Amino acid sequence: MPGSTDDKMPLLAHLIELRNRLLISVLAILVGFIVSYVFSEQIFQFLVRPLRKILGPDARMIYTGLHEAFLTYMKVAFFSGLFMAVPVILTQFWRFVAPGLYEDERKAFLPFLVLTPVLFFLGGGLAYEFVFPLAFQFFLGFATPTIEALPSISSYLGLVITLIFAFGLVAELPVGLLLLIKAGIITTAGLVEKRRYNIVAVFVVAAILTPPDPFSQIFLALPMMAMYEISIILGRRMERKRDAAEAVQETE
Repeated sequence: MPGSTDDKMPLLAHLIELRNRLLISVLAILVGFIVSYVFSEQIFQFLVRPLRKILGPDARMIYTGLHEAFLTYMKVAFFSGLFMAVPVILTQFWRFVAPGLYEDERKAFLPFLVLTPVLFFLGGGLAYEFVFPLAFQFFLGFATPTIEALPSISSYLGLVITLIFAFGLVAELPVGLLLLIKAGIITTAGLVEKRRYNIVAVFVVAAILTPPDPFSQIFLALPMMAMYEISIILGRRMERKRDAAEAVQETE
């Protein structure tokens, strides 16, 4: 009968499984945090390397609050641990949703799940290798004989994390658009029709996600536009395959 214990068991089982998946993900982040904290100094020096290439090996960084250095290393350890835990988190997410998908849905969804961390790290690597030197060179160009650049470790880390996350998320744009196309929520024709409006939106998003300098904004906007066009190209191939499959089913 409705409302009985038997009717509630499937929902309860799903909630228990969700709790277990979340617990494993949190434990993975915790382990990654502990490991990263042990090497937090080395990780921070790696993040500072692009700045030292411009300022020189004798460049100094400062902290103005007694707790600032400690909190900075904690943030470094947390974000590094989060990156380390991404494969575990995605695996737990897949194991939770996969049983509810059809076989063809699993085959369609799994490549996107695998590409997600790869594209994110590629986007972050692009920021580290190409955007950091240009952005830092621009900022340091305002130094004068009477104004010395003494970057704060907390503000520098905040800038670095912001840029890495911004470029990492931009690299995920094709994944999100292709999933929407796959689900039939949007079409490539609609993306082409609204291209001019989306270009404006791209530069607005780039201005929000990046520091107020033209270099980082342009270097974020250009990959976003490129990813948008790549999504249209791949989406058209996906739509053609879907239309061909539907035509075959209709003939049968």
